[in-house]
Amino acid sequence: MYFVTTRLADSISQGTLRAWQEERDIWLRVNGCDAMAAVDKLPEKTRTEFHQRFTAKFHELLDAGAGACLLRDSENARIIGDALRFFDGERYSLGDFVVMPNHLHALVTPAAGHELSRILQSWKRFSALEINRRMERTGSLWQAESFNHIVRSEDQLGRFRRYITENPVKAKLRAGEFLHWRAAE
Repeated sequence: MYFVTTRLADSISQGTLRAWQEERDIWLRVNGCDAMAAVDKLPEKTRTEFHQRFTAKFHELLDAGAGACLLRDSENARIIGDALRFFDGERYSLGDFVVMPNHLHALVTPAAGHELSRILQSWKRFSALEINRRMERTGSLWQAESFNHIVRSEDQLGRFRRYITENPVKAKLRAGEFLHWRAAE
């Protein structure tokens, strides 16, 4: 199972994102990681430090609500929710998710023969076409890169589920400004 975050193209300014990435890349090199994938191989204490310094900061940047926040519109959020649920039980098992004004968080387990990257690409492609058509706009809707984290334990799964549930509160959103879906247990 993966905890996935993907965001709209305008959700974090390019300058802010570049500065965050540069700081993260320096930290990774200093700690012996040649790529983001190597973070999962770090000792637990170092991995925890990484997530406190960089993952938490990234989520703070998202929750600041930059960009046009097209997903604050309930119809656009519904399009995203429908896209996520469409192949649930076929290509993947979908866990909880929340559609925030400029990003989404989801728990997903790819089915055998299906890659996470293709699942995310499918969600993004479909929802971008539908939202762009609805909003009479063109151009990129989603940032190309998504962030994912392997769920390693029941305890961690519980933390991710709480994060998904509490994220709208933390971002001070009102009812109707987000879409939260809780998977059946």
